[in-house]
Amino acid sequence: MLHIPALRLGKPYISLEKTTLVHHVTGEPVAEVSQISGVAISRDLSKMAMAKKELAAIPIRDLIGMYAKAADIFAKGTITIGDQEQTFDDYIRSLSSTTGSPMVFCRRNAGKVEYVLRNVEEVIAGLTRGMDLTVLDQGYVVQNGRMQAFYPTTDAFGAILPSNSPGVHSLWVPSLALKTPLVLKPGREEPWTPFRLLQSFMKAGIPASSLNFFPTDHAGAGDILKLTNRSMLFGDSRTTDPYKNDPRVELHGPGFSKIIIGEDYADRWMNHLDEMVECIAANGGRSCVNVSGIWTPRNSKAIAEAIGERLAKVKARAWDDPNAELAAFANPDVGVALSGMVDEGLNTPGAVDVTEQKRGSSRLVREGRCAWVLPTIVHCDSFAHPLANKEYLFPYASVVECSQAEVLKKIGPTLAAMVLTEDPALIRAVLESPHIERLNIGPIPTTRLTWDQPHEGNLFTLLHRQRAFQQAKRAPAAV
Repeated sequence: MLHIPALRLGKPYISLEKTTLVHHVTGEPVAEVSQISGVAISRDLSKMAMAKKELAAIPIRDLIGMYAKAADIFAKGTITIGDQEQTFDDYIRSLSSTTGSPMVFCRRNAGKVEYVLRNVEEVIAGLTRGMDLTVLDQGYVVQNGRMQAFYPTTDAFGAILPSNSPGVHSLWVPSLALKTPLVLKPGREEPWTPFRLLQSFMKAGIPASSLNFFPTDHAGAGDILKLTNRSMLFGDSRTTDPYKNDPRVELHGPGFSKIIIGEDYADRWMNHLDEMVECIAANGGRSCVNVSGIWTPRNSKAIAEAIGERLAKVKARAWDDPNAELAAFANPDVGVALSGMVDEGLNTPGAVDVTEQKRGSSRLVREGRCAWVLPTIVHCDSFAHPLANKEYLFPYASVVECSQAEVLKKIGPTLAAMVLTEDPALIRAVLESPHIERLNIGPIPTTRLTWDQPHEGNLFTLLHRQRAFQQAKRAPAAV
């Protein structure tokens, strides 16, 4: 059976303790993954200052060239896992087999990661707002007549990664170009993408000492967050809430992304039905930028009916079906629990599952070891209903009515919003709103990201801090 080793300072490590990954359909073993203890994590992280020094010595232009090579290896090349070789197609099949994400989704998300690798200069330019990137080589730069200086905040960047969507790996990928070594704790079912990326970086010339792959348990993940000093954490609110007030940790939890419809668009919403459906259902509804709520001053029932009609046609399909639109839950108990949460919310009067009515069947589909939760559009008669501001790992959205004057006071934290309006007053209000992190004004779906702007938090300002800097001019040499 394939064995996936840990990587300690870039060197493969086979541990006595291993976890077994199984195929989500057949239950057959796919791979074993070596596990790393907290003691080993602490020992290796104590060596990160030397790794940081080695990485920092590489000019930024050379690093950008290495990223281009890594993109070719990641998307077209062959890497070594244990004693076996893995092509890109092998990677896609393995990724789909253990996560339940359809192969068509896996290829699409791998494309996002490849894009960031190939365009890392553009990405970093967005994170630094166009600063001369030589600042990463010398710590300061004079640009437009102004001195700008930065210093690194940590010797290593930790990332506690999820299993739900491989596209999220594009968020930590720029850290090596920002001259910060990586310490990755993969999601249990998704070691494939981070391991392939680290191997691609190594083959492209990135120093092995900067590449660490630590499959570990909950306690080990806590050690990474504590000892790296700067990190990225993915998870639900129970996972991320303890770190809410920790500025060292960039959180990627529930997005509660929304569509806000202004008064001027409330009677012409039908013109943008395609964009609304995309916001909800793209990538199987598993991204934090997928919309989980539509807020409109009127016509909420008609909007719910129209979207529900479209999404009621989505079917559960096999992982290798090129027409798949949903990801299966590799653990069917998760799908059962999520569907049960929606049913529990529907017990409170004032909400109707529109899609279930139109489909004429349950949202929960079970087949063998798998479970799917079909798209669910719930019409709520009040934004105070328990289902009006929920988010789940499948295509789900509530549709509620709220006046334009009240909407920004009621929506709560919103990672991404598509605001359908041309009203200057509403545009000004959403621009000033502290609740919305990523704002699309007009029919631009929340799922369409621009990589020249920070996605969720700014990796550059997390890993580098600005300071005042002056340097005396040298006296001319004596003749």
